[in-house]
Amino acid sequence: MSSDPDANPFNSLPAAVLILAAIVGGIELVFQAGERGLAGGDAAVGWRLEALNAWAFSPAIWDRMAEIGVWPPRQVVRIVTYAFVHLGFAHVLFVLVFLLALGKMVGEIFGDLAVVAIFAVSGAVGAVAYGTFLDDPMALVGGYPAVYGLIGAYTFILWVGLGAMGQQRARAFTLIAFLLAIQLIFTLLFGGGNTWVADVAGFAAGFLLSFVLSPGGWRRVLERLRQR
Repeated sequence: MSSDPDANPFNSLPAAVLILAAIVGGIELVFQAGERGLAGGDAAVGWRLEALNAWAFSPAIWDRMAEIGVWPPRQVVRIVTYAFVHLGFAHVLFVLVFLLALGKMVGEIFGDLAVVAIFAVSGAVGAVAYGTFLDDPMALVGGYPAVYGLIGAYTFILWVGLGAMGQQRARAFTLIAFLLAIQLIFTLLFGGGNTWVADVAGFAAGFLLSFVLSPGGWRRVLERLRQR
């Protein structure tokens, strides 16, 4: 850890994390500017709605494509693009917190390309699971399934480390259990959809991808953990 109090904290973040955060946060800043009349004129108020209509993951469109067996790229890409558009500032804020915190930990061990791959693939797997296993008409938006993939990768790191120390590996899943419990409580108290299915699928994808994307598998992860 650096002892320089004037050191820029962003310098220690992996480049991939900074780029992803800039894209996610930048899109939201554009929406915020439009809604507050700071850019785009009167039409800018509808920018968010237009983006959601264009890029959110639609279960109805997914079901229709599966039914007729036709997969237009413009619609298939929604399984990734939905993760970059959000319902509001609070929605995107929590995504950014997870992205910066967990992306840093994963990126330092796995590398930049792995972070991008986990973010994209976990988001896609979450969307496919949401569209395939549920009959929910609500569109899927926001980066939670993608950052849950990073939680899965971080869990893999903990899982490897605990195993190396001879401790119970089940403890590595404490974070995801806590987050899902909080999510369940909020759903019961305030209502909500079935987006947790996409989150769980994203987590599983991130965890399983780590077996492939971690440099040298878990042996290399162990070496890097010992060096920190």
